[in-house]
Amino acid sequence: MQASQQQIRSSRMSNKLFYRPIKEEEYCLPQYQTLDHKLCYNDSSQSTHFFPQISRDLYCTLESSSANGSYNIYNSPSTVSFSPNGSPMSQQDSHSYPPDQLQSPENTYGSPISGSCITDDMSDFKYKLKELESVMLGNDFNIIDNYDNVFHNGTGNILQQEIDDWGQIVQSISKRDLKQVLISCAKAVSDHDISLSRVLMNELRRMVSVSGEPIQRLGAYMLEGLVARLSSSGSNIYKALRCKEPASSELLSYMHILYELCPYFKFGYMSANGAIAEAMKDENRVHIIDFQIAQGSQWITLIQAFAARPGGPPHIRITGIDDSVSAYARGGGLNIVGKKLSALAESFGVPFEFHAAAMSGCDVQLKNLGVRPGEALAVNFAFTLHHMPDESVSTQNHRDRLLRLVKSLSPKVVTLVEQESNTNTAAFFPRFLETLDYYMAMFESIDVALPRILKERINVEQHCLAREVVNIIACEGIERVERHELLGKWRLRFRMAGFTPYPLSSLVNATIKTLLVNYCSKYRLEERDGALYLGWMNRDLVAACAWK
Repeated sequence: MQASQQQIRSSRMSNKLFYRPIKEEEYCLPQYQTLDHKLCYNDSSQSTHFFPQISRDLYCTLESSSANGSYNIYNSPSTVSFSPNGSPMSQQDSHSYPPDQLQSPENTYGSPISGSCITDDMSDFKYKLKELESVMLGNDFNIIDNYDNVFHNGTGNILQQEIDDWGQIVQSISKRDLKQVLISCAKAVSDHDISLSRVLMNELRRMVSVSGEPIQRLGAYMLEGLVARLSSSGSNIYKALRCKEPASSELLSYMHILYELCPYFKFGYMSANGAIAEAMKDENRVHIIDFQIAQGSQWITLIQAFAARPGGPPHIRITGIDDSVSAYARGGGLNIVGKKLSALAESFGVPFEFHAAAMSGCDVQLKNLGVRPGEALAVNFAFTLHHMPDESVSTQNHRDRLLRLVKSLSPKVVTLVEQESNTNTAAFFPRFLETLDYYMAMFESIDVALPRILKERINVEQHCLAREVVNIIACEGIERVERHELLGKWRLRFRMAGFTPYPLSSLVNATIKTLLVNYCSKYRLEERDGALYLGWMNRDLVAACAWK
């Protein structure tokens, strides 16, 4: 049976209907330039590049690099992680590799398939499927003569399943079903089917567009992730997605646009601030440890709220933890955040101190936190714990280590805000499906807020979302830093560390409902088991809760 299966797979791999030779040229995804509202090839240079054709501004430039291996690998454009605090949360890496040699400038994204290896005419489908079956059986007359025996010994079921799978792929391409083609390509990559993966990537390049519908835009970045993953399979090659980064002021502007466009970050900040304000309502000295302070914008409204507290504001001290990535986005170190918050607190008459801890959360030790006796302690984990490697990545398990460290400080309240997604320990293919579903909702929510052709929207999605998508799809082990967990798993971690739930005030729920009035009606807010969930239509996207 094994020999028969190998013959079937070998025949399929030689199938002229679907497989075409690949010329190993330099390739990158996506190089941004100008043409006419679609993403297409430009082969005027030695490399083949993708260009979304939106404006005459050059979005980014690639820096070539070399790596050991059979491909000439070029660095893909840099993007920055989904950053709730207005800062890129990670700078992870990936790389791209060669496209099909038959691709040409005439083949554009979002345009009808021209010269495709798959027929456009559905009336031709049965003929092609029959031809496919014939090719898969090959010219080996021993196979033909023993066709009945193949089915009798069970191998025929495998053959029929492969024919059915191919038929579904043909249909999805003919119908221009981008979502299904993405899924089929991810399955081929998961199965290490290099030939089929390349064929489907070639088809996907004709379908995706950074200025198209939400699925086309997300598909462009998911395709980049698949390309990067396939390129590095079977090797340890891993290169940074490096290009000329936008100036820190520009990056900050993109993050601010996303902050205003969608309520996800405001929801998280308001939920956490509400829990902290409630826990500290009778305290005179308050110490807040923020494990991802970024721009420090979360604390502006809380300082204002404390200033208006009956009986006068408490003395507030904030320890801001951050890394070099956020420093780039700010255009400087944590002293910028300290000066801004100090000036704000002074203007409201609030006694204030700022303590900087410029380091990754993984490196934080007790000595870095500056804990003092006599201060009521609040700890804030907003969109940051999912970057900490857990037991599946490192024996140090920083995710649980930090929770145990924080619990040892006896805080009055600990706030958690995280994306409601399951990508941490999931295998590649189910992780791909989860990423597709989650970010589809995210891209749809952006779609209702900004015109598709707007350059700023492209920049927001590229620099604030795309790197995260690529990292989830392309990377494994320590290199995959985007490791989201559902709230149910976070609850288990907090309970194992000794925490108990701290119920969120009903006032927080009411305040967020008032906030959502200013946004699309497809956003929804739910309270379940003491936690708040913000979602888009039927998909939960962000969860917030508190512990003590």
